Amino acid sequence: MSRPLVENEAHVRHSRGAAVRADPALLARVGLFADLSTAELVGLAALMRPRAYARDEVIYLRGDPGTAFYVIAGGRVKIALTSADGKELILRRLDVGEFHGELALLDDEPRSADAIATEPSVLLVLHRDAFRQFVTERPSVAFKLLARLSYYLRRNTELIQDATFLDLPARLARILLELAGASSDPDELPPDGARLPDKMKQAELAALVGATRESVNKWLGSFERQGLIRLDKGYITLLRPAALRQRIY
Repeated sequence: MSRPLVENEAHVRHSRGAAVRADPALLARVGLFADLSTAELVGLAALMRPRAYARDEVIYLRGDPGTAFYVIAGGRVKIALTSADGKELILRRLDVGEFHGELALLDDEPRSADAIATEPSVLLVLHRDAFRQFVTERPSVAFKLLARLSYYLRRNTELIQDATFLDLPARLARILLELAGASSDPDELPPDGARLPDKMKQAELAALVGATRESVNKWLGSFERQGLIRLDKGYITLLRPAALRQRIY
């Protein structure tokens, strides 16, 4: 189980107004802040406040004003787009130590997607105005964070390219490897027999892949017949991750 990024998380879960702050040492685990010094992390942590969210509670919706950045201290969040007819495309599933809403730190534009807690969660909230004052007083922080942000923006571009140019089984293979904990390093793969940590509903998997539930179910069955995966009551085990990756390219 992932360690929470706040002290006394149980207390925070029961009180939105709790005066609990982020632990700078744990905040260093967040990829965006990996290049910051201890002193910079201490200063940043002092500006962040925890807020608890219930399962399925909306954090923000597409079109809302973007005024804050969030780090997941406990629980999980999905970033999604919803069509006018109610169809959902899940862009990302985020776990402890991951973040979202980062563009709010840089521009004054509305939110570009929805953010929803998929289980009871605690998020560390950093408001844009406080962040801008922080980097004004510490210009070196701005350069460090911009370098990190460029990496994440490039990664998002790659995801868009995948969604545009990969066929359905290739997108499904990529998502399965990602959910099983594949590293961003293309030479690293989950071990043979790695099981997705969560019981996956076909509707959620379809939303991640950008396809119908029926189509995803068809290709899951095909992957199982090929000996690439094993399906067991909603759990998915990757029997041959290397062969699954070959299906992407």
